[in-house]
Amino acid sequence: MSIVVTGATGHLGRFVIEGLLEKVPADQITAVVRSEEKAAGFAARGVKIAIADYNAPETFDSVFSAGDKVLLISGNEFDKGRVGQHKVVLEAAKAAGVALLAYTSAPGGLTAALADDHKGTEQAILESGVTYALLRNGWYNENYTENLAPVLEYSAVTQAAGEGKVASAARADYAAAAVAVLTGEGHENKTYELAGDTAWSFAEYAAEVAKQSGKEIGYNPVSVEVFTGILVGAGLPEALAATLAGVDASIEKGELAGVTGDLSRLTGRPTTPIAESIAAALKG
Repeated sequence: MSIVVTGATGHLGRFVIEGLLEKVPADQITAVVRSEEKAAGFAARGVKIAIADYNAPETFDSVFSAGDKVLLISGNEFDKGRVGQHKVVLEAAKAAGVALLAYTSAPGGLTAALADDHKGTEQAILESGVTYALLRNGWYNENYTENLAPVLEYSAVTQAAGEGKVASAARADYAAAAVAVLTGEGHENKTYELAGDTAWSFAEYAAEVAKQSGKEIGYNPVSVEVFTGILVGAGLPEALAATLAGVDASIEKGELAGVTGDLSRLTGRPTTPIAESIAAALKG
């Protein structure tokens, strides 16, 4: 029996593999990657490497074995039909007879277009009959703290979220929850709504960045249309910019503010406060 992680060299996947290495022998872990080169560090530590691509179904033919536990980390190629990509993994996992398929989804109450692919994938998983665990990951602290350069440059946090709040957590927190599900018992056919322990507003976020950086930083709320234009101006494709701006509209409605406690319960520790992630980003 292996624990198999797709997208293992991505931002989230790396944290998951590191967490698994603390809990199980390396030879029980399989990292599914597109680039063998990027996985060299894991291979050197004894992790099995499988080369496969969501866009090439045949590459998944021999990745899974009966009894494996699988973490399907959602793809990030928004323009390539993510539900179809995920079904490639799902069908291969079902054919192999895996014991559990865990999937990194989106919050159940999120109505933004970003959630559509996740809902489609969840439906396919439920219809397939495989034993599943749905990890409905909320927003990541790093979605904001990795983009502090323009905030510091323009002395403003610019979003289209009004006074909406975000109950975010660090990537490492969501990865730890996945590790708990993959190495623990009793997670079969469960759905977890994962979010941070505390919801914060962008005005509070701006104030925290100001406090830690020593600069005057304000919150500049704009319309979804204006925000879409700003993102396009920063080089994002229009469709992706509109999708991200749509998430802000959902934040304004309170769709990412829910604090469920599922995340800290699964990991056995409090989630990482946004202030801590801001501090780490400013040091980096």
